[in-house]
Amino acid sequence: MRVPTDNPLRLVLASASPARRRLLQAAGIDPEVLVSGVDESVVKTDRAEDLCLELARLKAQAVVDRLRPTGEAGPLVLGCDSVLAFDGEILGKPADAAEATRRWRQMRGRSGVLHSGHCLIDTAGGRVTEAVASTTVHFAAISDDEIASYVGTGEPLAVAGAFTIDGLGGSFVERIEGDPSTVIGLSLPLFRSLLGELGLLVTDLWVKPAPGGQAVQKLG
Repeated sequence: MRVPTDNPLRLVLASASPARRRLLQAAGIDPEVLVSGVDESVVKTDRAEDLCLELARLKAQAVVDRLRPTGEAGPLVLGCDSVLAFDGEILGKPADAAEATRRWRQMRGRSGVLHSGHCLIDTAGGRVTEAVASTTVHFAAISDDEIASYVGTGEPLAVAGAFTIDGLGGSFVERIEGDPSTVIGLSLPLFRSLLGELGLLVTDLWVKPAPGGQAVQKLG
């Protein structure tokens, strides 16, 4: 039996997304964060699944190259990327408020597929496993005023597809078909599966809560 510990396996999240980090923390994992700095415009493809997976791969590898791990102490590195496939287009983060507004006027009352690519690298053993999780999102038929108010918050500008389900945008998503965490940007069931391919358990990453309910802080 594996129980939360003060010294779990190290996980480095190659993503600046606070939502992904919060998702892992809520699942008992306290990742270190190292932003990859990858230029996402360098990848060109017509397939949303290929795009998000290639970007996840590039982000993870960029962080591995910066860590220069040695021996058994090398951490796991997880790269993720998300895009929305809608009406034949691949939608990442909108460039500005005007684009976010246009997108929501197109998306309201309709549905799209949110794809999240995952690349997990075991730096100690040099092993790599990767996959894409996909979830269908049905958007509410919201009004122009609601769109204007939502875009005005700035939230849609920071996320793929110009919406969230774990923030203000959650009110404008009627339902989803699939794993909710995929829409947030990191599929927990898929992450568990990828760990299994490396011979690891998700429980190996659980952090023991400190007195007061906060996760134990990891150093190094």
